[in-house]
Amino acid sequence: MKLESSQVELGKKAPDFSLLDASTNNLISLAAVQGERGTVVMFICNHCPFVKHVVEEMVRLANDYRILGFGFVAISSNDAQQYPQDGLEHMWDFARENHFTFPYLYDESQRVAKAYDVACTPDFYVYDAAAELVYHGQLDDSRPQNGIAVNGRSVREILDAIFNSRPIPQLQKPSVGCGIKWK
Repeated sequence: MKLESSQVELGKKAPDFSLLDASTNNLISLAAVQGERGTVVMFICNHCPFVKHVVEEMVRLANDYRILGFGFVAISSNDAQQYPQDGLEHMWDFARENHFTFPYLYDESQRVAKAYDVACTPDFYVYDAAAELVYHGQLDDSRPQNGIAVNGRSVREILDAIFNSRPIPQLQKPSVGCGIKWK
C-alpha cells in the first residue's frame, strides 16, 4: 500500500536512539552517527519497492556528503514477525549487497519510528549541526515506473544549503512509499 510521510514540525531536536547495527551487532547511538555539519536519518526496509528504487542513490548521497561533514544512518522499523525479509539477518545481506557505508540499524521495538513519527519507507530526515530538523520528506521526485531519474535532488539541495550556509529551501515534499509494518 502506497503511503505519504507524515508532516513533522521543523526545528524539533532529533530523538535519541541506541539500536543494534545489522552489520556489526553493536549498539549505535544517534551521537555516534551525527556529522559535524548535520545528519541524515533514513527510514528504510529491505523489501519495499520504493526503497529498492532509490537505494543506489542513498549510498551515492552518503558517499558524496560524508566527506563534507554529514553523518548518515539507515533504520528499519518493520515488524520482522510479519515480514521476515526485514529481519536483522536479512538487513545484513541487504546492507552488504548494496554497499552501505553507513550503519543500518534495527528498531525492533518500533519506539524510534514512533519518536520520529515515521509513516513510510523510504523517509528522510535531515538535521543541522545542532540536531534540529531542517528537512523531512522525499529523496527526490522519482518513483518506481514514473520515468523520472533518481538523483537525490530534494535531499542534496538541503545538504548543499547547510554546507554553503545558505537559507534552507522551503519546498519540502512528503516521501511516498510502503507503510511501516507495525506490530
